[in-house]
Amino acid sequence: MSEHEPTVGYTEVADQDVRSLRVRHCRLRTDRGEPVAALEAVSFRQRFGAVAVAAEGIGGVETRPEFRRQGYMGRLLRRSLGGMTRRVDIAFVSDGIEGVYEKFGFVNAVSEGRLIVPVRNIERAVGGVPGAAVPGVRSGTPADLPAMIRLYNTAHAGRPWTHERQADWNRLVPQTTWNPGSQTLIVQAGDAVSGYAVLEGRAFGDPLGTLSVDELVADDTDAARLLLTALAGVCWQRRRSEFGVREPADSLVGRVARRMGCTYQERFPPSGGMMAAVLNRSELLRKLEPELRRRAGTDRSDRVYCAAYDALRRGSLLPDDRALVRLLLGHWSLGDAGTHGGSVPERYRELCTAWFPGGGSPSLPMPYAHRLDRY
Repeated sequence: MSEHEPTVGYTEVADQDVRSLRVRHCRLRTDRGEPVAALEAVSFRQRFGAVAVAAEGIGGVETRPEFRRQGYMGRLLRRSLGGMTRRVDIAFVSDGIEGVYEKFGFVNAVSEGRLIVPVRNIERAVGGVPGAAVPGVRSGTPADLPAMIRLYNTAHAGRPWTHERQADWNRLVPQTTWNPGSQTLIVQAGDAVSGYAVLEGRAFGDPLGTLSVDELVADDTDAARLLLTALAGVCWQRRRSEFGVREPADSLVGRVARRMGCTYQERFPPSGGMMAAVLNRSELLRKLEPELRRRAGTDRSDRVYCAAYDALRRGSLLPDDRALVRLLLGHWSLGDAGTHGGSVPERYRELCTAWFPGGGSPSLPMPYAHRLDRY
């Protein structure tokens, strides 16, 4: 350290709740109290299929201009990840900067995808779009949130990367003077809510705009069709020919939209984006053992299963943690890992193929990061 370089200290402060997320504020400050760099460590429960585990994510990363390119962000990330390692076994990044987080053990572990639905396809499927008013579909209110949380958790109970939403979840964008916030549509079936859609707020000054749906969840085909029809009506009012839905292609709404005719756009960034890193391999696999057993389709103990599982925990089987997290989340199949040098002994190959089938298979839905859970 040169005589002109300030002394910098590290602090962590935990907040109880920031918009339904538990957050730790991790900061570097000079000895005079000046802020140098900061990030947020966000707590949540993340699914790896039918099992969700405690996890933390990195967000809000920033360094003041006068302290950039001096190694402070690397120092902050190392200290923050050290604290995470003592609390959880897996870390995530919602939107990583290209070429940065790989240095700390993170890898891309989910793609970015959305459905593109032409209005004319829905018109053909339902025999015309009756404007924005569709019987059974109404505007949402805050009182609908508990039902929306239940529908979401039920629909994505086995989907990797999705969050396990708690009862106090509310990540809808609030309306302000200059921000219209989230708009919700609800399918009402008697006294029950059977589906919902969350529309991204239109930008002020753009009365027509595009139509983008942050989330669409339904518990049956009829509810999904009603919501898609209502969205087509909104799109028709704005004189748009298509709309986008940020949902995976193998979800219920994805299957309904595909039958009506749609496009699925998927992006696989080479670096950055949505990333994950294993912090404590053995403990993570211990917690995920019920999910591995479910994928293997066995509830009995046999020697091959136990030997393979023990080898996986020790790291003698598939030792690269970066490949392991992609396999666990379904971003890769075992075949994908094999093309990147992830060899598996022949005696374990059948079991590992069942453990790591890749997302979009009968035993493991596509991994998907819902926009309203990003931080």
